Amino acid sequence: MILCSQCQREFEKKDYVASISGSIMGDEYIESYFLCQYCGVYTIEVCHDRFLGEEEILVRGPVSRSEGDAAIALIKKCSEPWNKKCRCEAHKAYFGGSLD
Repeated sequence: MILCSQCQREFEKKDYVASISGSIMGDEYIESYFLCQYCGVYTIEVCHDRFLGEEEILVRGPVSRSEGDAAIALIKKCSEPWNKKCRCEAHKAYFGGSLD
């Protein structure tokens, strides 16, 4: 269950917008964006799957509509955002050039 980081409303399936996965130093990071229909801000669920160690799930936000929309536009430039091994320009830009 994911809650809006601003109003604490529980997100529904329709609130999911996009996600992207990348591999950094052997760890997989999956960042999923949810848009609150009430507050108009994004909440980001970050799954950190460690190569050595326990998986960790964090929630970031609130993220402004403009910042979230820019990240979503970048994610949508990739045809395989779920592919942690993808090295397209969108993946490189999103992860700041820190991919394996």
